[in-house]
Amino acid sequence: MTLDPRLNAFRPDLADARLAGQVQAARFVAGERQRIVAPVAAVRHAPRADAAIDSEVLLGETVRVFEATAEGWCWVQLEADGYVGFVAAEAVGPLDGEPMHQVTALRTFVYPAADMKLPPIATLSFGSRLALGDKAETRGTLYFQLADRSGAVVARHVAPLDAPPQADFVAVAERFLETPYLWGGRSAFGIDCSGLVQLSLATAGIPVPRDTDQQERAIGTSVADGIKGKLRRGDLLFWKGHVGILCDAATLLHASGYHMAVVSEPLSEALDRYGRSGLDVTAVRRP
Repeated sequence: MTLDPRLNAFRPDLADARLAGQVQAARFVAGERQRIVAPVAAVRHAPRADAAIDSEVLLGETVRVFEATAEGWCWVQLEADGYVGFVAAEAVGPLDGEPMHQVTALRTFVYPAADMKLPPIATLSFGSRLALGDKAETRGTLYFQLADRSGAVVARHVAPLDAPPQADFVAVAERFLETPYLWGGRSAFGIDCSGLVQLSLATAGIPVPRDTDQQERAIGTSVADGIKGKLRRGDLLFWKGHVGILCDAATLLHASGYHMAVVSEPLSEALDRYGRSGLDVTAVRRP
């Protein structure tokens, strides 16, 4: 079986020690678990600032670092979905402070203290993970101090990581309407089609892979008769290299490179547009 290099850390010169005996490499290392300390960091195909963005990793998520280069790059594997790539070394830090909360607002600010009138010191995306400390109230607004006392966030913009799953992941995805399309994007600052599916399904307690081909194989069950079957809210429609979410049997929600944004549009229009480009629906999956 050929291992997918997107999900397995191996190169001719270096590989994950867990792959010893499965791949050939000059050196095997166990790697070191570390945490993302930047609001969002690009996961790139190569250790260059102009290299393509394959995915993104959010504040508080963990990675396994296999290599740190003198040029300021870390070769990592994301623990959340197994994705492998290069991240700027400045975005990676120690495991200090285990996050127990996550950002549930699409975007929120970190203030230097518990006061919304102060200039923010950072902007965080939906899904970011935070280690929080004491509560504080200013002019009727409740805040959480960050555990390291470096700032504060609005309390209503976060929730415990162990909060009950969302009953309707489509409603979560709909909150991203008009978010700009970004190839490889996985945040509320910019997102792609599979990133939208991954983030929204995660809130329902359903972890899924990162890319569309992986999602098409892994998510849920196949809907009988595909696009001609009995469609319903939450069904996922796959094309080669693209995925969208049905709001209902006639409406498609997706991060669209054509519209360059997350949009909701008549399914018939999307089917016609992709069809004119020679692309037909390859699968319909029900989470």
